[in-house]
Amino acid sequence: MMRVLVSGATGFVGRFIVEHLLAHGHEAVAGVRPDASAAAGALPIPISRPPFSRHVDTVALPLDPAAPLPALDGIDAFVHAALEHVPGRYRGGEGDDPEGFRRANGDGSRRLFEAARAAGIRRCVFLSSRAVYGRPPDGALLSEDLEPAPESLYGSVKWDAERALAALDTENFVTASVRATGVYGLAPDRPHKWESLARDYLAGRPVEDRVGTEVHGDDLAAAVLLLLTADASLVAGRAFNASDLLTSHHDVLAELQQATTCRHPLPAPADRSHFAQMDTTRLRSLGWAPGGTARFRADIAALADRLAATSKETRPSGQ
Repeated sequence: MMRVLVSGATGFVGRFIVEHLLAHGHEAVAGVRPDASAAAGALPIPISRPPFSRHVDTVALPLDPAAPLPALDGIDAFVHAALEHVPGRYRGGEGDDPEGFRRANGDGSRRLFEAARAAGIRRCVFLSSRAVYGRPPDGALLSEDLEPAPESLYGSVKWDAERALAALDTENFVTASVRATGVYGLAPDRPHKWESLARDYLAGRPVEDRVGTEVHGDDLAAAVLLLLTADASLVAGRAFNASDLLTSHHDVLAELQQATTCRHPLPAPADRSHFAQMDTTRLRSLGWAPGGTARFRADIAALADRLAATSKETRPSGQ
């Protein structure tokens, strides 16, 4: 069993990581944004309505590189999944403060990595992004051997953090980065990434197709745990692509049709032949096996159930 500190633990991806760790017999410690009312560095600190299936200790873990950090004693591994950004935006997440965005997610991340190594933490995994590749040629297959060429500040900050972490890799501090594509998945108390799309379609409003690569949140969490436990010689200082499906809004709504009685016309399928997919051979060679189409279909069916339940709850009495 490991005791794993997860920054950004209450975020969308962070929740999947924490729950996956718990389900596999590990202890998770949730790194959360500091509460101004909490004592600096207090461990643990309270947070309102912890979003996990069972009790998880929490620590104030700031991305501000000038803020005090808590002691990291007793932690075996660190997963850095936190990102300071405008809510709902990753690319463009800097809003009108690009320098603050770079300071928090660049300098702040580097300081967390250094603190983890200084504290004797043995493993560290960083949640990076497909955005480090920038805008590849049409139809390209993105492998980890390609030289990153980010075109957004988000991608640039992720690439800088990857390099900062890899530079700290030692026999006693094994590091890895996971370059995640778009992440989907139904989570309690949070809107599904395709919920607005589904609601528009069910209401008969016009929708357009959009193509993208996706991975389920629990499959991404499985990749993180794999990188924390795999033989150090196979992961040390390396980056790993995490992607599962090339899909589209058309595919999402086709599955929604199967799960409901709605038969509104589907959007015209977009051309997906030009979309660059991610080569996940490196991660799969470690034993990673994402859920594929079966998991995608089950997730959309669960989304349909949620929407149906919500509709019943909001329906006026007597209807």
